[in-house]
Amino acid sequence: MTREEFKSKFEIISRSKEINDIVDIIMQVSKSDISILLYGESGVGKEVFAKSIHGFSNRADKPLISVNCGAIPEGLLESELFGHKKGSFTGAIESRKGYFELADGGTLFLDEIAETPLTTQVKLLRVIEYKEFMKIGAENVTKVDVRIIAATNKDLQKEVSAKKFREDLYFRLKAVTLQIPPLRDRKIDIEPLALHFIHNYCKNSNLPIPKLSNDALEILMNYPWPGNIRELKNTIESVVALNPGKTLTAENFIHLVEEEENNLERRNLPVFTRKLPEDVDREILYRALFEIKKDIIELKDLILKQNDYQNYIDNRQPRDFDTLNITELEKSAIIKALEKTHWNKRKAAKLLNISERTLYRKIKDYEIKIQ
Repeated sequence: MTREEFKSKFEIISRSKEINDIVDIIMQVSKSDISILLYGESGVGKEVFAKSIHGFSNRADKPLISVNCGAIPEGLLESELFGHKKGSFTGAIESRKGYFELADGGTLFLDEIAETPLTTQVKLLRVIEYKEFMKIGAENVTKVDVRIIAATNKDLQKEVSAKKFREDLYFRLKAVTLQIPPLRDRKIDIEPLALHFIHNYCKNSNLPIPKLSNDALEILMNYPWPGNIRELKNTIESVVALNPGKTLTAENFIHLVEEEENNLERRNLPVFTRKLPEDVDREILYRALFEIKKDIIELKDLILKQNDYQNYIDNRQPRDFDTLNITELEKSAIIKALEKTHWNKRKAAKLLNISERTLYRKIKDYEIKIQ
């Protein structure tokens, strides 16, 4: 099987070298029973890679059991993993198999492994090393043959140093370690992922597949995606659901620009000072006037810097520069900034010292045709 056939079979949508390298390693180690540790931020697709490892292994016809260790209360995790005998604790009205026993012969995917309590880590180490464990309340050991894939978004080496994770278990889990990069570090994958999610959602919802405009794609490419692929998927599906059959444009994704601007504002919150309401109103007014004056000056300067501006002046009736129509100045400045940045709106907005959302609005207001 080729790499592309592997990616197609397990729906690994990517063009990036980083993911291709990970796929190559997975194809090499999947057939063995070696433990694999997946690192990556929440939402990067660790479970997709775990499924591909199991699906390409010799255990593919056996169960793959996925366990989110961080989602199970500490007092119940041991019972969930190893099972219990009837009457072994209050509420144990019947015997129950744990995830290890259910995954016998197959693969157990332990997500958020760093959230496992130290007491449970001791039992995990034993079952990995000796392939046996004891159910809660049992007198005999239970033998199992399970391949372990673990995942975390934390640095386990730091967790070990902080005495929050056992060093011996860490060394057992990290026989093969794969670091899955966040989506913001592999932007080349954003377009194929977006188109994949559009196609899948429309197919499952029996909707016509919409086109994705260049402006919309530009916003998707520039957004940092803190929630990674999961956030991209949810965003695409919600926009398609709200605009069935329509071309998806920048306007449909403008909330991403607003969200990023809000995040930047939160990182630069002003220092609180006690002021009277009239002082606050006056300060806001002065600040707004100052910003307007500064924007006008910068727009004028930007136009004057352009090499062909002299031709523009020559073709007009002689008059003082300050009497030129501000709307014309602003529109011209925006066009010049877009041309200078090769129509990259994020760079143009920075050059004009305005927000990206404002730039999109003004492009629409002035009916500027995007190149």
